[in-house]
Formats: sequence, C-alpha cells, structure tokens
Amino acid sequence: MPAAPAIEVRHLTKQYPTGKRAVDDVSFAIAQGETFALLGPNGAGKSTTVEILEGYRSRTSGDVSVLGHDPARVSRAHNARIGIVLQTSGESPNVTVVEQLTHFAKLYPNPRSIDELLAATGLTEQRNTRVARLSGGQRRRVDVALGIIGHPEVLFLDEPTTGFDPAARRQFWDLLKRVQHEGTTILLTTHYLDEAAQLADRAAVIADGRLLDVAPIDEIGGAEARTPRIRWRDDTGAVHEERTSDAADRIRSTTEPMHDLEVIRPSLESVYLEMVGNR
Repeated sequence: MPAAPAIEVRHLTKQYPTGKRAVDDVSFAIAQGETFALLGPNGAGKSTTVEILEGYRSRTSGDVSVLGHDPARVSRAHNARIGIVLQTSGESPNVTVVEQLTHFAKLYPNPRSIDELLAATGLTEQRNTRVARLSGGQRRRVDVALGIIGHPEVLFLDEPTTGFDPAARRQFWDLLKRVQHEGTTILLTTHYLDEAAQLADRAAVIADGRLLDVAPIDEIGGAEARTPRIRWRDDTGAVHEERTSDAADRIRSTTEPMHDLEVIRPSLESVYLEMVGNR
C-alpha cells in the first residue's frame, strides 16, 4: 500500500471579506521525501497557500493535511515535526549565532547537535558572532538552521534566497540538497526558475489564485509548450517562427533559404512565462 502524502490540499479556497479570492479551488499532493516547488507571480496566492499549510492563516473552504493532520488543529508535538523558513527573518540580532541555536534547540524533543548544525549551514566560523553583524546570506543560513534544528519531517521554505548573490544561492542549494538526502519533504516557493529546476522533483504553477499545472519539472506546461521552435529569415527579410517536434527533419525538408536559423528549445522559464503571460 503506497504511503500517505506528506502534504495534501483538496479544493482549497481563501476568500477575503472584499470578495477577492487569494486561493481559488487549488488541489495538489506532495509525497513523503519529495521536494515540491510552488511557482507564480507576486500576488498569485503562493504565500497564502503556504501559510494555511503552516497553520498561520485560516482557510475559507477545502481540506488540507500535513503529516496526516489539519494544520488548523494541531498539537505542540505535531509542530515539532515541522520546519518553517519565512520570507523575513525572525532572529534576535543581539545574541550570537550559537546562543540563538541553543535557545531554539531546547524547544524540540530531538534537536540536532549545535556543532553539526553549524557545520551543515557553513556557520562554524560565525558561531560567536552576533546575528546583527552577519551578512544577509549568513542571516538566511541562520534562518535555515532554525528551520531544520528539530529534524523536521516537512520543511516550508518561502522564497528563501531572495536577495542572495549567485555564489550564496549556489551554497544555499548545496545545503538544501543535504536536507533532501535526509528524506525531509520540502515545499518551496521561489521566483527563481533555475532554483526550482535545481531543487524540485515537481512543481505547481499558480496565477490569480488558480492552479494552472502540476507536473514534474521537465513536463510543466505540457508537451506542446515543450515543443522546440525554429526561427529564420527568408530572402525578403521576413522572420518566420514555427513549432516542430523534429527540427532537423523540418530544416532538411525545406527548399527555401533559411537565414539566421535558430533552434530554440523551451526552458522552464520560457514555459512558465508563456503560461503566466497567457493569463
């Protein structure tokens, strides 16, 4: 018998008194140990969905389950199984990194070793540095350390690398891959499509509160959206563009000159932008 999903969302709706639906009949499931990316523009409903799953926000209708429990009605024991990294930091700036981690470790029944955690997040050299003196990337590492300190079975990451430089993002990805290898289920929201492609097994695209697609990363948008395009200029200077599943055959079959010929294979970013742009 297959294992129950770590996270399950069925017909989730969140409507505000103004009548605006931030989330409109959204359904998806995330398997145990899977990394799942929730993609969409600002205001799409991503953070609202995640906050409902975290238990921070109420829902209007629908059913949600995290580790078999409704997050709106959970115990302290259930919360100890969950890790959360919010968009904004909540650490205390006037304590050192090791003081911050030691304090939070006391909240969990089976916390990680502080030294192990410092090493895993690349913060060993900053252990006695006050949080206020850390760089933005180092503070984000503290956030992640706090999120995984209790060996969570599910980890929520809401736009974790916003503001990172490219090198810091790559280091952060390496850290998350270590967490993945431990079997933690991860729900990630991000505006970086390369980040989703690097980390996620599957993704959902949401816009205007509605779910547009749920699929493995390399299948988002469906087969047609993934079909390569060829672009060329004829002798008159007119530019032509055509989708074709066999670009080589299409090029060989033409008898007309094809100047400045390009074969464009859709990336996740181009598929995503076409989906959202069509909305």
